[in-house]
Formats: sequence, structure tokens, C-alpha cells
Amino acid sequence: MNHDTALLTVVALIAISGAVFAEPPVPSNTESSSTTDDLPSVEAPARSAWSAPEPWRTDRFYLGTSIYTRHFNYDAAHDNHQELIQGEWNITERWLVGASLFDNSFGQPTQYVYGGYRWRPFDKLQPLYLKFTAGLVHGYTGQYQNKIPNNSSGIAPVIIPSVGYCLSRFCSEIVIFGAAGAMVTIGVTIP
Repeated sequence: MNHDTALLTVVALIAISGAVFAEPPVPSNTESSSTTDDLPSVEAPARSAWSAPEPWRTDRFYLGTSIYTRHFNYDAAHDNHQELIQGEWNITERWLVGASLFDNSFGQPTQYVYGGYRWRPFDKLQPLYLKFTAGLVHGYTGQYQNKIPNNSSGIAPVIIPSVGYCLSRFCSEIVIFGAAGAMVTIGVTIP
């Protein structure tokens, strides 16, 4: 599967999941014309996408790329340039779906499709978050097929933790990919 086909597949999966997980529309604040004079009118308070003042909490999309990769153990076959392109759609304040295209540690084109959960553990430090994603990775083939667990069919399940921090609409994450290494990413949120 080449990068163009993988990208189209990812976009289709994100669009389908959007239809399944979309939030219901916010009720209108307009009054009904059928109210009587003896009943007080009550307007519902307006709310943002997730009733949060921070701009990144109302953003629905995140686009990112890698800027630095380091493997925990040296291997001459490792390539520290992943060329990551990542896209995420925030279904709610905490839940997300996404996909990434990158060259794996051995220079092979690889795809990762996932769902995830973002958690902000400290009320006074809202730009800081923890993120866990789980999904399927494809692209470890040939002599490197066994470098990732449970990859007998060419597609393997993975769980990837990360910690991130946002300044306005710009975010950076430290991503831990198993026992193999860590990656620093940067990205931007889009309303």
C-alpha cells in the first residue's frame, strides 16, 4: 500500500467515524412562539464546543509532524528520521481518532490508524496533557516484520502513550513508542 492510498483510506475512516461519534447539535437559544404570558421564559445558556475557555479545547483538528527521534538501544539499522505526518480529529474534549504516515525505524513506509484519549490531570496547568492512543500499525515487513510484537499478519495492535503541552494553538508532544524509543512532535490545532 503506498502513501497516497493509505492517506485516502485514513481520511475515509476519519469521516466515517465522525458520522458515528459526532456530538448532537447544541439547542438554539430562540424562544418558541407558543409560550404563554403566564410562564416565564428561560433561555439555555450558550456554550462552546466543550464549555471550555481555552482555545485548544474547542479545536477539532490537530496536524503534526516529528522533529526528533531517539532509539533507546543502538542498532545500525535504525533510522532516526521518521518523516511523520499526523492528523487527529477531536471527537470530544477527551476522545479522538487519528492516523499517521511515517517511515518506521527501518525506513519502511508505515501507517498507524488509532483512537485515543486525552487527559488533563492538573486543573491549574491546563496546557499540559497526557494522551494514550491504541490502534493498528502496518508497514513492518520482510526481515523487520518481527521487530514489532504480534505482527504475523503484517498488521499489529499497538498502544502509544505521550505527554504534550500547548501554547495557544501550537502543541508539542513526547511520544514513547514501546521499548524502542521516543519521538518529539510539533503541531497545530485547527478550529
